[in-house]
Amino acid sequence: MAELSKEELDERVAILKRFRKLLEQQRNKFQEYLFVLESQEGKIEIEDGDSIVAHAELENQIVKNLASLQKVIIPMQSMYKAIVPGVPVADNATVEQLQLDLANLQKQVLAQNERNKNLLQSQMGKIKNQLGNMNLMNPYRGRSSVYSEKAAAGSTIEFNV
Repeated sequence: MAELSKEELDERVAILKRFRKLLEQQRNKFQEYLFVLESQEGKIEIEDGDSIVAHAELENQIVKNLASLQKVIIPMQSMYKAIVPGVPVADNATVEQLQLDLANLQKQVLAQNERNKNLLQSQMGKIKNQLGNMNLMNPYRGRSSVYSEKAAAGSTIEFNV
């Protein structure tokens, strides 16, 4: 392996630091996303519609931030993989640990998202049943309105002048 010049080494270290910082930002966003999903689960259970909507909006913002971060991370990851042989082992281990943490967080987020989806579907089913039962218990169900009945009406009109 050829000896690296000072400039090449500095460049590799800068790439490594930037990549590590991006991974840390992504990890923090995933932790934030997981927190939002976990608190959303509680709101679904207590059927707090306004909070569920607010959580969904926050969730969309976090997902957009993650997507834009991912657009930057992909090229940085390619650059990082190209320089790995010249990176000090300790720095490389930090990046690898961050990547493992990210993979675990992604799994947790997907699992929590699936739980929330199932819980929301269950709650929606309950609400549909409640609405159906309300319709069956309506005392006016099957009766026609007194206003819609056709009563006999006169056919001639008398005017007195």
